[in-house]
Amino acid sequence: MAPGETSLLTFRLHGTIGAATGRELQAARRAAQTAGTDHRRAEKQFFARFDAVLDRAAVGPAYFENEQMAEVLAGEIMMLEETGSVVHGFAVLPNHAHLVLHLPAGSGLSFAKAVDLLHLRTGTACRRLVRPKLPPEAEFWQVGWLEYAVQDEDELTRLLAYVRGNARAAGLPGRFQEWPYVNEEVSG
Repeated sequence: MAPGETSLLTFRLHGTIGAATGRELQAARRAAQTAGTDHRRAEKQFFARFDAVLDRAAVGPAYFENEQMAEVLAGEIMMLEETGSVVHGFAVLPNHAHLVLHLPAGSGLSFAKAVDLLHLRTGTACRRLVRPKLPPEAEFWQVGWLEYAVQDEDELTRLLAYVRGNARAAGLPGRFQEWPYVNEEVSG
């Protein structure tokens, strides 16, 4: 993502998508691109499949069911605004998080560095909370993130509605739909 752009980002805990499922998702993505499907449409389809797998939570940890850990992540997401980024909205789910983020043009900030810092800071703090369950050498976050660039205000509105409603759509208990780790605040 370049300065001046807004994107929907999805971060996930390490091990939340099995290797075979990950290969299937990537193969379907490549097939759609090879078949001549419009790039944006192919990315939307990939995102929908990817997020559905995360929402099912069939494998891997669900550390953010713990409110202390979810609070660490939510706090660090909000701290991104201290770097000059604009957090339009986010949702923390048991095994992943969605974040709609804008990096202003001319800010001189490195988006990748900000995301890496978010991973480092939340991983370090959350490891302390889950120390007995997670060996020191084990990964906390899956490396990288899924990014979908926002094209216009209408799409921003749709994506924020998606983020806000994701817990309900995933069939999570009411506490995930109402808890303070779902935030939507469109900044200008």
